[in-house]
Amino acid sequence: MLEQLEKIEKRYTEIEEAIATPEVAANIPELTRLAKERAALEDIVGLYRKYLRTVKAFEDTEHLLDTERDEEMLELAREEHQSLKEQRESLYEELKIALLPKDPNAGRNIIMEIRAGTGGDEAKLFAADLFHMYTRYAELKGWKVDVIDLSESAAGVFKEVIFEIDGEEVYNRLKFESGVHRVQRVPVTEAAGRIHTSTATVAVLPVAEEVEVDINPDELRVDIFHSGGAGGQNVNKVATAVRLTHLPTGLVVVCQDERSQLRNRQKAMDVLRARLLAMEQEKQQSEVTDARRSQIGTAERSEKVRTYNFPQDRLTDHRIGLSVHNLPKLLQGYLDDVIDALATDEQARLLQSAGV
Repeated sequence: MLEQLEKIEKRYTEIEEAIATPEVAANIPELTRLAKERAALEDIVGLYRKYLRTVKAFEDTEHLLDTERDEEMLELAREEHQSLKEQRESLYEELKIALLPKDPNAGRNIIMEIRAGTGGDEAKLFAADLFHMYTRYAELKGWKVDVIDLSESAAGVFKEVIFEIDGEEVYNRLKFESGVHRVQRVPVTEAAGRIHTSTATVAVLPVAEEVEVDINPDELRVDIFHSGGAGGQNVNKVATAVRLTHLPTGLVVVCQDERSQLRNRQKAMDVLRARLLAMEQEKQQSEVTDARRSQIGTAERSEKVRTYNFPQDRLTDHRIGLSVHNLPKLLQGYLDDVIDALATDEQARLLQSAGV
């Protein structure tokens, strides 16, 4: 590992020297390319250099312990030696993680899709609960939430909601949420007090840039229609809702949340690009070509990544066997403990597969 880090530092130094030359400074495309490569290496080189300084200080302290005779100085050296040893070990672990392959979607914003699954009205109510949980989590993180499409069967009861979340580290934090979420609780309408099991599906799609996904306008059908639901006179008089159909794949995207037809079309294109990017990335890993289907499954009760058990006040993530209590707080968006555990598990698996 240290040999690999040495090569990375050497390359970083070569880039810095090249950027300083008049020839590269006058070549804007080459300067831009090298600057991007330098930026990609900057953090790990800084961490490696900090590690080398710590190792040097640790070795100097060891030498002092071998040569010093003053008891007071020896005591200080022993404390420093132990502190530097812990720092060295911690930095070494950080370097192992820093060398892991980067997720190609790291740093992206996301489009999240939540749909009611098995369970009738209770599933629709649960879909709304999940939407509020994620929007609250985004609010706590200082992220921006932008609803793209919302299908309500009644006030506060969602059949489907699609929304975009923009902010720092959004994909890295929420990528683990994809899958079937199961809820076990007594519905308000259940007179006998029996526990009801229902599901909702969550899909997390990384937002794609226009240059990453080329959509041929000739392969796109655009339909404009009047928005449904509440909206006042604007809904009745102005057709602003947009439906995009991608003919090669059959993907259909509807956006009617905005009062502007242009804005609805822009949002719909964002969703379409995200779905196409997800499908393309999924092709690299499996035979399933529909990334959304691979994320959310069939919404049957047996296909689940997480269970929210209200009688026992417990959330269980079945992928890592984690159980935490205090569901009301979790549903208010305080998800960091759960997400941190999933991120730690992912790192451990990556380290194991990398053999470090």
